Amino acid sequence: MKIQMFIYPGMTTLDLMGPLQTWQMWPNAEFQIVAETSGVVTTDTALSVVATHGFDDAWDTPDILFVPGGTEGTMALLSDKKVLGFLARRGENATWVTSVCSGALVLGAAGLLEGYKATSHWYVRDMLTSFGATPVADRWVIDRNRASGGGVTAGIDFGLAIMAHICGEEVARQAQLAMEYSPRPPFQSGTPEEASPETLKAVKERFAAAVA
Repeated sequence: MKIQMFIYPGMTTLDLMGPLQTWQMWPNAEFQIVAETSGVVTTDTALSVVATHGFDDAWDTPDILFVPGGTEGTMALLSDKKVLGFLARRGENATWVTSVCSGALVLGAAGLLEGYKATSHWYVRDMLTSFGATPVADRWVIDRNRASGGGVTAGIDFGLAIMAHICGEEVARQAQLAMEYSPRPPFQSGTPEEASPETLKAVKERFAAAVA
């Protein structure tokens, strides 16, 4: 199983790390962490990530192509012809084309979601219609060989769902147990429907400038 994970400046760290940590337990998995050029890539946290490969030496035919999301960095990619061209070429050859959070917008801009159902972070999910995709308000969505996860923390759920779909539920259950993944948040404020009006307003204001 050749898993190619694209990274870029300003991406959200947990969008990458949730699926990566989950898929580390995938039997016989190989990974490429790919950026435009290999080396250190900054994220939206204090943590940087090292790209093991650049566009020139990345696999031509990965089994899984994955794109994480973010805010300003992600929006900048929507008009980056070099990045979108790379993803379009790899997406044409990949067995699975996948994303978490606003990474779905990047797949859409690369022409890889037209005619497919997909999900993304709640704040930008409706933007998927601009790329011919059908937005779905679920934690993860699998439509044929396209799979997408919701915002940030949905990456683990998404990763387990894909693992179960391809390898079988028992393999994914073992990965879940190994990670002790049994979330119990101290309060319910993780979706617009659960959050108070005051909380929702504050978070929308925080995202507005980046997405604009």
